[in-house]
Amino acid sequence: MGTGKSLKMRKSLEEQLTQGWRSLGMAYPTARCVLLEVQVPAALVQFGQSVGSVVYDCFEAALGSEVRIWSYTQPRYEKELNHTQQLPDCRGLEVRNSIPSCWALPWLNVSADGDNVHLVLNVSEEQHFGLSLYWNQTGPQIITLNHTDLVPCLCIQVWPLEPDSVRTNICPFREDPRAHRNLWQAARLRLLTLQSWLLDAPCWLPAEAALCWRAPGGDPCQPLVPPLSWENVTVDKVLEFPLLKGHPNLCVQVNSSEKLQLQECLWADSLGPLKDDVLLLETRGPQDNRSLCALEPSGCTSLPSKASTRAARLGEYLLQDLQSGQCLQLWDDDLGALWACPMDKYIHKRWALVWLACLLFAAALSLILLLKKDHAKAAARGRAALLLYSADDSGFERLVGALASALCQLPLRVAVDLWSRRELSAQGPVAWFHAQRRQTLQEGGVVVLLFSPGAVALCSEWLQDGVSGPGAHGPHDAFRASLSCVLPDFLQGRAPGSYVGACFDRLLHPDAVPALFRTVPVFTLPSQLPDFLGALQQPRAPRSGRLLERAEQVSRALQPALDSYFHPPGTPAPGRGVGPGAGDGT
Repeated sequence: MGTGKSLKMRKSLEEQLTQGWRSLGMAYPTARCVLLEVQVPAALVQFGQSVGSVVYDCFEAALGSEVRIWSYTQPRYEKELNHTQQLPDCRGLEVRNSIPSCWALPWLNVSADGDNVHLVLNVSEEQHFGLSLYWNQTGPQIITLNHTDLVPCLCIQVWPLEPDSVRTNICPFREDPRAHRNLWQAARLRLLTLQSWLLDAPCWLPAEAALCWRAPGGDPCQPLVPPLSWENVTVDKVLEFPLLKGHPNLCVQVNSSEKLQLQECLWADSLGPLKDDVLLLETRGPQDNRSLCALEPSGCTSLPSKASTRAARLGEYLLQDLQSGQCLQLWDDDLGALWACPMDKYIHKRWALVWLACLLFAAALSLILLLKKDHAKAAARGRAALLLYSADDSGFERLVGALASALCQLPLRVAVDLWSRRELSAQGPVAWFHAQRRQTLQEGGVVVLLFSPGAVALCSEWLQDGVSGPGAHGPHDAFRASLSCVLPDFLQGRAPGSYVGACFDRLLHPDAVPALFRTVPVFTLPSQLPDFLGALQQPRAPRSGRLLERAEQVSRALQPALDSYFHPPGTPAPGRGVGPGAGDGT
């Protein structure tokens, strides 16, 4: 008999001379039985001594099970010897390292990550294993699988919980499109070092990988085949690309069944976002001949080139950068090389010119808007108008006040001595009129000379004598003071464009105005109100369609004062027929 590791048992054969023994071994819960016959020569039998041992190594027993030994003599059942042996399981240290079926247990671990549960099985590459997740249920069952959990390598094993039952295996998802789609969605590329990386996936899959170049702007990643080649990919096996340097624009494409399944720019996480670099492909031929082309969305553009692409236009500068060492070499072998040349400085130069042009345009536009704003502000404020008149009597002063109030309803800023009596008294007539005239003309305003019989008489007196006559403290003192500021502008030809004359119908005919003052337009009111209001507008302001409407508005505001002046109740109208050229009622 040989020796064995499974079970060793000794049995005393005292007083058993030439009789034979039979032993039946049973390991529960299996129904396997082994019948063994043992014979001992009578010469070896000594009373009270053991003559030998029996080693059972002819049948298998399950770990942790019970084995029953039933022995009897021949003839059968005259004497019996029964024994039950409990076999050790994988929890015993003396068994764990010697029985292969116990090897996987120490490396099986279940861990939790939030709501996810990880089943970690860490075994050596030489060891093959199967894993079953099963439900311990009875009766008919309907088991629902989440479609996102389906992968091609997901198999199902079914067996009844009976001794020596046959297990049924089926892998129904090997060709299922949903399972393959889930597999690639779960697959990930992981960068280990500058040149090494691996593919993480739930199942083995046939695939091949190659490098590609992805330029910013959303263009497709362009495979670098050739000069590089496609490499077969094995899941969870480290792969290498012969790169000298990493670059954020370098990406890995994984194809399966001639279809792109996965693409990741592995170096972008460590080297930053995509750069606006141009990839130069150098091809080396015999006798040290080499050629260069720039990879673009339309293809590889030879350098130098007369094409209209961006790389062709900058080809001379790219070649200079390559010769001066400003380009980064990514790959090199006997057949060629790859270079990444930065385009930032050329983009910056181009955009600097664009920004300069934009700044100049913005400055010009701002200046135009500022001028228009000032013009609009001035238009909104209204043009300044200084109203000069001779206070012939109180009725005429009320008529002048009504005209000034009506003009204020328009976009005009009217200044008249009637509304500035305090300043006039404090500064004196000459100083006040001089200051008002200078401010009005500096702002581009207009001075309105409102002629009346008294004003014509004062003007004629000034033109004849050149000095103020007696009666300097009469009712016409203020207008007399203003003539000292106004006459020089007319005498020196500066009046046109800055002065306007006016007189009232039935009070004075325009021909009665001295010829010197008719060098500027003289309008009769209210008959020529539209033309008068047009002359009061800004010099280059367009004639508004509302001019007639405004003239009607001024005429309605002025009419009560005109009626009161020319038709006072119970008395003749004051001022009529006073001075030369008085109106004749027509």
